[in-house]
Amino acid sequence: MYTTNASRGLPRHRSRHLRERYTRWAARALVAALVLALMWLVIAFHLNGQWMFSLLFLVLGSALAVVFTRRSLMSHRYIFPAVAGLGVFVIFPLLYTIGISFSNYSSENLLSEERVRAQFLNQTYQAEGQAFDFTLYRDGERVRLYLEAERGELDAELEGQHQLLSAPLSLTADEPARRLTVEPVASPPSGEPLAMREVIANRALMQALTLETPDGTELSMAGLRSFAPMLPRFVENADGSLTDLRNGGTLTPDHQTGFFVTEEGERLTPGWPVAVGLDNYTRIFTDPDIRGPFLQIFVWTFVFAGLTVAFTLAVGFVLASLLQWDQLRGKAIYRTLLILPYAVPAFISILIFKGMFNQNNGEINLILEGLFGISPDWFTDPTLARSMLLMVNTWLGYPYMLLLCMGLIQSIPRDLYEASAVDGGGPVTNLFTITLPLILKPLTPLLIAAFAFNFNNFVLIALLTGGSPDILGASTPAGTTDLLVSYTYRIAFQDAGQQFGLAAAIATLIFLLVVGLSWLNLRLSKVQV
Repeated sequence: MYTTNASRGLPRHRSRHLRERYTRWAARALVAALVLALMWLVIAFHLNGQWMFSLLFLVLGSALAVVFTRRSLMSHRYIFPAVAGLGVFVIFPLLYTIGISFSNYSSENLLSEERVRAQFLNQTYQAEGQAFDFTLYRDGERVRLYLEAERGELDAELEGQHQLLSAPLSLTADEPARRLTVEPVASPPSGEPLAMREVIANRALMQALTLETPDGTELSMAGLRSFAPMLPRFVENADGSLTDLRNGGTLTPDHQTGFFVTEEGERLTPGWPVAVGLDNYTRIFTDPDIRGPFLQIFVWTFVFAGLTVAFTLAVGFVLASLLQWDQLRGKAIYRTLLILPYAVPAFISILIFKGMFNQNNGEINLILEGLFGISPDWFTDPTLARSMLLMVNTWLGYPYMLLLCMGLIQSIPRDLYEASAVDGGGPVTNLFTITLPLILKPLTPLLIAAFAFNFNNFVLIALLTGGSPDILGASTPAGTTDLLVSYTYRIAFQDAGQQFGLAAAIATLIFLLVVGLSWLNLRLSKVQV
């Protein structure tokens, strides 16, 4: 009997052992595949010159390999995905932004120096007086290019080649020819010439075509009706400078500014990013055209966040206190109605308010004009635009404060109110001596969090005012209703020069301010505990 049980249990034990072994091997294979994928990304980014991204995935792949291959680090495997996500989506973008803030990275200084140099070396120009007028002639289902130049216009290399005819070219092939040979002829072909509209329809194919003459000269499309020898414009010198073959000038790379500079001192775009140290931070506080708008937006950002918290708290607290009134009937209905704005997506509410505040056809101005004969300029007057933002943001934020205050008020012991009633205290006395003091301390960290949120409330500004009306005299896109975060966005993506380095410097300052608020929040939360 014992032997039978043992013989029956043995296959089950072996099956469990095999399953465990297969699971381990599958996990190892998955980890190996992820590591290989990350290493491939490391090589790909390195070959494209993106060393920061290459370093990121190198660190991530190495950490993945170490954590999932050492038994002593088994407990860290469960938290590794969260830490990896934190590194990729929070820490790395933060470090990348800080790094950009010490450079002149912009739409003009966007490419690497090697790519900028390659762009200049790839530029060509048309030699003077050497163009061929071309005509497309049908040759069965294909066409031929017939080129003709006036005598006396060609240089010695092309002398005697005034009339040229190409090999047949297909206009309908999936992969059309990119290179054709042309031979001298005595007269045009006898086929039917194509109309101009057909030439225009096949313009992209013509532009990608290179014609080669018997002596090796290459012709490219130089106009809607002409081909010409396209000569390289720049040649690289041993010292890294470029010589302009068209006018004999010299372009010298300036590694202080990241541009090629002519002999007259003119900078040629595109350029490449170079380190500028603290120049972007210095510009914020020393350049009058940037300092003035920045300080104005900086002060407004604090005022906007502070008043928003104050107004939403006032409205939410008053409504929460009314909803606790014992004689009020239908409390559940009122709670539902008052919390509804919190359930509607913010961007929908903001766009609805934008239509209601429309200066010409908005419902608010129609009512004000009908009752009082006034039609405020909500979007063009700075004071009214800021007031509009505060009103809309109060509407969007008061339900959150209402929920907080309702929960905190309900946690207050009813015995305190009964004792106050015995001493002759009324609703106003209870409000200022019992309710407010007891909810304000636990509410303080949440108010700081709300302040930090509204400090970076980009969606409201972008959808409602777009930062307008603009601040006059500013050298960067800046508006009287901009917050620091929207101001940064406009510098980076709406400015003509797209000054990413300057925007990154402002974003770094915003980060430091938010870190300070978060630290204060943690300290206050610890005090409450």
